[in-house]
Amino acid sequence: MDLAYLRAHPQHLPTFLTHQRIRETPVGGGDVCTASRLTLDDGASLFTKTWPSGSAPEHFFATEAAGLRWLREAGTVPIPEVLVALPEMLALEWIDSGPPSPAAAERFGRELAGLHRRGADTFGAPWPGFIGPLAQDNTPSAGPWGPWFAERRLRPYLKISADSGTLPPADVAVVEQVIEQIEGYGGDEAPARIHGDLWPGNVLWGADGRAWLVDPAAHGGHRETDLAQLALFGAAPHLETIMRAYAEEWPLADGWRERVPVHQLHLLLVHTAAFGGAYRSSVRSTADAALRS
Repeated sequence: MDLAYLRAHPQHLPTFLTHQRIRETPVGGGDVCTASRLTLDDGASLFTKTWPSGSAPEHFFATEAAGLRWLREAGTVPIPEVLVALPEMLALEWIDSGPPSPAAAERFGRELAGLHRRGADTFGAPWPGFIGPLAQDNTPSAGPWGPWFAERRLRPYLKISADSGTLPPADVAVVEQVIEQIEGYGGDEAPARIHGDLWPGNVLWGADGRAWLVDPAAHGGHRETDLAQLALFGAAPHLETIMRAYAEEWPLADGWRERVPVHQLHLLLVHTAAFGGAYRSSVRSTADAALRS
């Protein structure tokens, strides 16, 4: 099997793997899924993701493929090409990694602004949503942003975290306060075309000197959400350079710094809902910061 054959017959990839007709090497990069590098007969490499055991949730890989294609259509930030999207597998073009550099960060900031500016018809998306292993409500909505964000991006993961006991009642009450006053934070904008899960691990610094986006939860959302997520979990390399270049390309609305904790709450609540109590203190401190802003 070579790349030309695969493009013409993507449905045959699982059969070739089952019969060990393709060299497969385990690699990192699959926090939820099992990740591999496949080497085809013509020397081309692919990055593949499969569900670790049993069947993947319905639409799981189709959702990621739709999001990647939608982001790629913008022609701004580089996005790996989707080569195979099957119920049991996703295969993308292979991207060789390289060191992050200030020049790559500056270019990334400008390209990310361009991606966001391409916009979206509505908040949400016309495909089912997932973020990490969890479903996400992508039902299209005209907005405005605040109530949509509270009900579709905060409250569902707060409920999961509360029902599981991961967040105690006192912490739940603090997040509820943020939700109740969501319209007071301002910052309403038209829907942007966003990655939706843009923590630093989903920025792949390529050997070509560019920053690539991977593993999206793509949808129409608020551009500040992507930018706030870049500052989580140790922050993206050269974050100040990214933010400066972004603002030169498309200045942010007044008060964006004070809204950072509000936008970060989404991904932190996803982590308490999916991965447990290790993120409890981050949720509480971020909610407290939002209430102080």
